[in-house]
Amino acid sequence: MPATIRDNTALSRFELDADGATAFLNYRLAGNVITLNHTETPVEARGRGLASRLVDGVLGEAQARGLKIVPRCPFVTAFLGKHPEYRDLLA
Repeated sequence: MPATIRDNTALSRFELDADGATAFLNYRLAGNVITLNHTETPVEARGRGLASRLVDGVLGEAQARGLKIVPRCPFVTAFLGKHPEYRDLLA
């Protein structure tokens, strides 16, 4: 994957730039639990899998950091339904 996910701690969101657009996933971190609140992809970049790549990267980052997740975002919840390998991250 050529694009990398960055943690923009100042805005409490993970970001992914691709094809001139930035998708982001807002979060709230409390101890070792990260609440994933809202995923957004610019209209012009939708339908290209950007949000899925972002969520996949964020969940991988949560695993690497030893975090548990609380999915409040419907997109993240749907993604988890299709990717059981991440279900052990649920708080």
